[in-house]
Amino acid sequence: MRWNNLSEKPVYANPWFRVNLADVELPDGRHLDHYLIRMRPVAVATVVNEANEVLLLWRHRFITDTWGWELAAGVVEDGEDIAAAAAREMEEETGWRPGPLHHLLTVEPSNGLTDARHHVYWSEEGEYTGLPQDGFESERREWVALKLVPDMVARGEVPAAGMAAALLMLHHLRLG
Repeated sequence: MRWNNLSEKPVYANPWFRVNLADVELPDGRHLDHYLIRMRPVAVATVVNEANEVLLLWRHRFITDTWGWELAAGVVEDGEDIAAAAAREMEEETGWRPGPLHHLLTVEPSNGLTDARHHVYWSEEGEYTGLPQDGFESERREWVALKLVPDMVARGEVPAAGMAAALLMLHHLRLG
């Protein structure tokens, strides 16, 4: 059963997202007003080293008042290549520059409310370039054994759904 978005009008906008009000036609012909958030793409990256350890950030998210493990991530700038944005974000947030990036997956973390797409990349090598530019974004950066990922996700230590999906996919790819 398809819902049809007949029109949208802006309610609020800033450089990172727009809130729109849509006139949605339901399959039975009724209409409803539905708020939605239009967002820029998000680029995500990490490195998995030869010891099957993944580079993670331990950070606090004030909106949910939670701590958890995440991968480096940020918005893609206008005209920027998504993989290049992922590499840039990783270096800015971790101090590590990834080697050649491989696309891992693209997820829609909340597609009932927003059109956000998170594009996740990974590399098998990285080069330490120094302290992160955006060190304020995480309390610490650590290499964590991939074999620990399923238990970390089960314990809620990776609260962001897209990050959990990416880490579980990396676990599957590298460890079977």
